[in-house]
Amino acid sequence: MQKSPLYAWVLLFILAFIWGSSFILIKKGLIGLTPQEVGSLRILAASLFLLPSGLKRFKTIDKSKILFFVSVGLLGSLVPAFLFAIAQTQLESAITGVLNGLVPIFTILIALLVFKQKQIKAVYIGVIIGFLGMAILITAGEGNTLNGINAYGLLVVLATICYASNLNLIKQKLNHVHAVTVTSVSLLLVGPLAAVYLFGFTDFWPKLMNVEGTGIATFYICLLGVLGTAIALIIFNKVLQMKDALFASSVTYIIPIFAVMWGVLDGEKLYLMHYVGMIAVGIGVYIANTNRAAHRKAGKTK
Repeated sequence: MQKSPLYAWVLLFILAFIWGSSFILIKKGLIGLTPQEVGSLRILAASLFLLPSGLKRFKTIDKSKILFFVSVGLLGSLVPAFLFAIAQTQLESAITGVLNGLVPIFTILIALLVFKQKQIKAVYIGVIIGFLGMAILITAGEGNTLNGINAYGLLVVLATICYASNLNLIKQKLNHVHAVTVTSVSLLLVGPLAAVYLFGFTDFWPKLMNVEGTGIATFYICLLGVLGTAIALIIFNKVLQMKDALFASSVTYIIPIFAVMWGVLDGEKLYLMHYVGMIAVGIGVYIANTNRAAHRKAGKTK
């Protein structure tokens, strides 16, 4: 049943606000925690929050697909959590948020290269523009110049490839499974890995008990895990039910706005070339995603 368009837009902006705030929360968490502690704690918090749902839904899944659920947990949650945390030790949160917007472009490329899905020419134009924006963002420096490649920016790019691979994996192998089931069960399976790493291979617990500032950093990352994964997923599913996938996917264009806003408010320095790169990424994603959606819709009506 279709509800008020205004209500759908309100939910969409709430979702964009939550996901767009993820990068500033990572930044705050890194003040008192190492990148490895941030990554593992984030996934553990999300896993524990969805634990009741994960345990209940695990009983209903096809156990022959268990490796797919593990892969979703790794590609869609655990590995990117570490990559983003490490990257933001040397990268502004605003730039990280914009680079995250490349997920739709890599999703298209993987669908094209791996699953042989055909695309129209306009999609390729959008991909090229998006990649130009990415190149500018990871090479932009002070004084509006392009310096050498920032390897930490490449970590974010790798994380977006993980996300894109995950989306294609879900589409091809778990498309019939409810999104909450996919998320809660995948987190149930990788959550123990995060817990073992956090408490067995880092100094998190002694720091939490004895080091000033660790507590507030832990709060920020737990908030990130609960809001950015569990609650955001519930909102996303609600938007999907009210509208459609095309409307829900438009959150991709709003997330960088909030990421940049938080970065600027936190005093991050952005230069002209950064904004040029951001605009190019946004335009590229818009052209590629909208033309792809239009092409798929036209194909279904034939």
